[in-house]
Amino acid sequence: MGFFILLGLLFVDFLLLYRSKNGVEASRVLPDKFSNGDENTVEIKLRNNYGFKAHYKIIDELPIQFQMRDFKIEKQLSASEATTMMYTARPVERGEFHFGSLNVFVKSGIGLVWRKYIFDHNAMVPNYPSFLQMRKYELMAFTNKLKDYGMKKIRRIGHTMEFEQIKDYTLGDDVRNINWKATAKRNQLMINQYQDEKSQPVYSVIDKGRVMKMPFEGLKLVDYAINATLVISSIALKKGDKAGMFSFSSKVDNQVMAQKRASQMNLILETLYNLDTDFRESDFSRLYIDVKRKITQRSLLLLYTNFETLDALHRQLPYLQAIAKNHLLVVIFFENTELTGMLEEKVEDTQDIFTKTIAEKFAYEKKLIVNELNKFGIQTILTKPQELTVNTINKYLEIKARGLL
Repeated sequence: MGFFILLGLLFVDFLLLYRSKNGVEASRVLPDKFSNGDENTVEIKLRNNYGFKAHYKIIDELPIQFQMRDFKIEKQLSASEATTMMYTARPVERGEFHFGSLNVFVKSGIGLVWRKYIFDHNAMVPNYPSFLQMRKYELMAFTNKLKDYGMKKIRRIGHTMEFEQIKDYTLGDDVRNINWKATAKRNQLMINQYQDEKSQPVYSVIDKGRVMKMPFEGLKLVDYAINATLVISSIALKKGDKAGMFSFSSKVDNQVMAQKRASQMNLILETLYNLDTDFRESDFSRLYIDVKRKITQRSLLLLYTNFETLDALHRQLPYLQAIAKNHLLVVIFFENTELTGMLEEKVEDTQDIFTKTIAEKFAYEKKLIVNELNKFGIQTILTKPQELTVNTINKYLEIKARGLL
């Protein structure tokens, strides 16, 4: 008797789920592009077209780069109820991310049968350098919230400005430039806008040799440099300067000459998207030759690279000195945050003492590199990878404020 009851329930459950051709509607809503190293939002829209409360299990086939094979969402929906669910994905390498099918499994209250629906086959999202970070820092650079994020407010000295236009006042504008006559006429705050008499070229130079393949929190050093390049290029353009970039290892490529045109940011973004490290030794002599031949106007060169030892620096120092004769060169390299963690750990045995001693040696060597570069008049930024963008913005604003370029 129990067997026949079970068989009957199974039959009823089967009819409930399969008598409707479109018992479920579902779709995956993806952004046009991912922002590298950031949490990107993916939406799943789900509607229950059945006339009863149903239990759902959603399995999204994520791109292989995420290395997740157990991703699922469970949800209960009443009859004719619709919902939107969201999850975040953090990509850490640029390129194309291919999604597979959106699989939706549904069962009724009886719970003996699952029915599978398949939606949204084979969607692709390109993963670009961090444009979300760019927008965040753009906003902070032009408001009074710089200090909240570790950026310094630097007083500008010794500069000359020329009048550009009268415009509506926006938050963050200098109240000292309010045009009271225009304000009275328009019955709203108007402000005089000024610009530097001369736009200055700002180049981001990215070392894509093997020293930049080291990963921190999932991102390679070159990706931190790429994200910082995108931000500083955008801010430079909005500050009235010309922005450009190029990369190098055994040769110089990915070149975008410094311009102030409207399409410049899109050109830089597309160039950065296709940039990646290789396993080659970086040729600083080649960099010097190309800079001398192609960049004739004195420019700010933000060089993203990495030196681990003084010997490594000394091999390249003559070329850096030669570049610094004609341009304002800022060498940007990285603290090893893994070693910093070792320095903070408690020492418990001889092996720990040995490890900590080696870590202290490498940390001290980084400081010696800074001193050596400063001795030859080359500016430096020694930064944690996670703080690269903020520290680069600070240095750029300092150089602008002091009129060094």
